[in-house]
Amino acid sequence: MNDYQGYSLAQSGPTLLPKPRRKRYMRFFILIFLFVICSFVCWFYFSASGTNYRYMIADTLITSQHRDFAKYLIGENELNRRVDEYMKKFDAMGMEKDNHNVLVSTKKNNAVNVEPITNKKYKGYLLYVHNPQMIRVVTTSIMGQGEQILSMVKRTGAIAGVNGGAFDDPNYDGNGFRPIGIVMADGKLLYSDGGMEDPVNVVGLDRNGVMVAGRYKPSELVKMGVKDAVTFQPKFIVNGKGLVKNEADGWGIAPRTCMAQTKDGTIIFLVIDGRQPGYSIGATLYDAQQLLLEKGAVTAANLDGGSSSVLVNDGQVVNRPSSSYGMRYLPTAFLVFDHPEKVVNKNLWSGINMSNYNSSIKPFAAKQ
Repeated sequence: MNDYQGYSLAQSGPTLLPKPRRKRYMRFFILIFLFVICSFVCWFYFSASGTNYRYMIADTLITSQHRDFAKYLIGENELNRRVDEYMKKFDAMGMEKDNHNVLVSTKKNNAVNVEPITNKKYKGYLLYVHNPQMIRVVTTSIMGQGEQILSMVKRTGAIAGVNGGAFDDPNYDGNGFRPIGIVMADGKLLYSDGGMEDPVNVVGLDRNGVMVAGRYKPSELVKMGVKDAVTFQPKFIVNGKGLVKNEADGWGIAPRTCMAQTKDGTIIFLVIDGRQPGYSIGATLYDAQQLLLEKGAVTAANLDGGSSSVLVNDGQVVNRPSSSYGMRYLPTAFLVFDHPEKVVNKNLWSGINMSNYNSSIKPFAAKQ
């Protein structure tokens, strides 16, 4: 009987390892953990694939409000070199000659359509405006502050709209009043932080509804009959050819807003959500380029993205902006109107000392 009871206790009771054996197991697990960490570090910093991934993360940080964190991945000198390299590359892309091989139909199709897009990496929307002459640049109506896109749409009676050009926000306070580069609306140069002969990267439309993107002097834009334009970069599709060579050159993963045009004149605004794990992490410029090429774009350029990326249609925000604080306050937007000829912009920047509204303009200053 006692033997039977002893057998039961031995089988059913907790099994305790001797202390020396427990220590051996602990050492084993610690060694495995250290091996995994060392392997990851070696892959991340010394292998080709790991280095590509590390630079992708660095580029993603560069396009955000946390740009300085990228130095912990690639070093401060490499960070500065990387930013300078992108700026030179974007300027070179902006100089690619565009044949403007677009024939805007004389039969006006005033349809405006929204198409959802989704894949494993990102979700977003395409806004098709078949009559490009329905599009106007609209500026903030608030003295000393930017305006949210939804407010602009409701105030002006627009059908739809997306965010526009770059703005200076060095303190990240979201003021959104001071543009970077130029702002043109209805053929008038409303704002310029340089001279008429200083080249700047722009995205816009001429009086015939043909998209104009790339690096131009403001004096050239006036002579070309450009009607509405803002500053951002880069132009990445020219004459139906993509200029971003691969994913590694795609300027990181982020929410995106882009503008494109097809051969028949249709304008496509692409808005991709991002920075929301489980829903949409965002896209590279290469992703945006490939999608727009599939849609028949012959010209395409990047607009402000990140937490600025917003699509409004029928009086409501369609996408999911990445900022937890809601839509940003912005100086400009591209809006779509039934009667674009009635749109009037107040030039709130005229006669204003803009140094009062931040002055430390840096590359990618509209940090996303």
